[in-house]
Amino acid sequence: MAEYRIRKPYVHSFLDKHFSGRSIDYRQIVGLFVPLLVDQIFIVGLHLINTAMISSAGVDAISAVNMVDSLNVFLLSIFVAVATGGTVVVAQYKGSGNSIMVSKATAGSASTVSLLALLIGIIMIVFHNPLLNLLFGSAEPAVMDLARTYMIGSGLSYLGLAFVEAVCGALRGIGRSRASLALSLILNLPYVGLNLLFINVLDMGVFGMTLSVNIARYFAAACAVYYLIKIDAELRIRIRDFFNVGFDMLKRIFTIGTPFAAEQMFFNGGKILTQIFIVSMGTYAIATNAISGALAGVMQIPANALSLTLITVVGQCMGRRDVKDAKKLTKSFVILGSFFYVLMTLIIMPLFHPLISLFNPPAEIVDDIFLIVLINALAQIPLWAISFMIPSALRAAGDAKFTSLISMLSMWLFRVVLGYILGITFNMGILGVWIAMNAEWAVRGIIFVWRFMGRKWYRHKLI
Repeated sequence: MAEYRIRKPYVHSFLDKHFSGRSIDYRQIVGLFVPLLVDQIFIVGLHLINTAMISSAGVDAISAVNMVDSLNVFLLSIFVAVATGGTVVVAQYKGSGNSIMVSKATAGSASTVSLLALLIGIIMIVFHNPLLNLLFGSAEPAVMDLARTYMIGSGLSYLGLAFVEAVCGALRGIGRSRASLALSLILNLPYVGLNLLFINVLDMGVFGMTLSVNIARYFAAACAVYYLIKIDAELRIRIRDFFNVGFDMLKRIFTIGTPFAAEQMFFNGGKILTQIFIVSMGTYAIATNAISGALAGVMQIPANALSLTLITVVGQCMGRRDVKDAKKLTKSFVILGSFFYVLMTLIIMPLFHPLISLFNPPAEIVDDIFLIVLINALAQIPLWAISFMIPSALRAAGDAKFTSLISMLSMWLFRVVLGYILGITFNMGILGVWIAMNAEWAVRGIIFVWRFMGRKWYRHKLI
């Protein structure tokens, strides 16, 4: 008991020193972070389970899903980026104490992102054949047939997902991370349950997965509408608010969202190009990349939750024009993010073989997956936080153009070009592609640290 009494004040003092500021304390930050952490655990964990379930349908199925998901990530990142613009605007209005504009920004973000996603989904469905042939024409015929089914189904689901993402982003911006978590669980849990039914019980394979994703996303969107209209009395949003978005609000949202969307398009465009390299290496290479990526995603869970929390924290600090708090808390978050990577590496690597068995991989690729996951885990400890968390803070302060420009240049000059040289020219295969990715993190991380140490990033005025 005496030891507990000593420890408790020490922990309180440590958290208060490093994670509290003049306008926010560590209890509020923990209240934001924990629901986002649970959210990320469910999102990544359920993605892991979904990948394992579709792998039971064969290597062709997992390869098809992985190929289309690389395109999905590219297209989805556009409206997710715009939703992030909405998160920043909402957070800054919350920090400034303007509740009326918080409501307008929430409705405006949801409407804008949904319309954008509808257009993107229509384009994806109409042009699914030429897109697949252009990007992955070298894939085997059986893989391509499954990819067409999954691509059409994904495009149909975009509108539902976009609305949920926009609402969750706005809720995070005002500190409603529990409500955001609830909507995320409503989105993801039915998806897994329906996949279990359609894929494992009814043996519907990739087609079953497309049914699951559409049912789950539109059900979650309906719940998001109900929450905004009927449950959250403080926001006071009405149906007509979604159709009455002013130009000034659109401008604020797109001021952050457009550069980030461009960044995400270039960033994920580079990923697609990298995926084209991988497709040319064969079906086993595609499966190796997919499984390695799933395990890497598990390691990123706490840091991703911190990065999302940091957008809200810095956004609210800048809404109050409290630069000192924004700087202090960003530094603390970056250090904590690296610590979490050490912890996750110590947990995941000893469990590698039980985890890998979930995917039923061919024995020939297990050693390759282990080497990739190990190298990536070690690289993430010093590099990931400075590469991704610092730009989250810069973007939340309104420094979107610089952040996006550096991300685009580093992606194409290092990850894509170096990935081709190492993976194809030097014949290092998948390992070369992943080493290039880690090198790109180092380059962009150094530049973002330099930017953060300067003054330009916090001199933008968004609201």
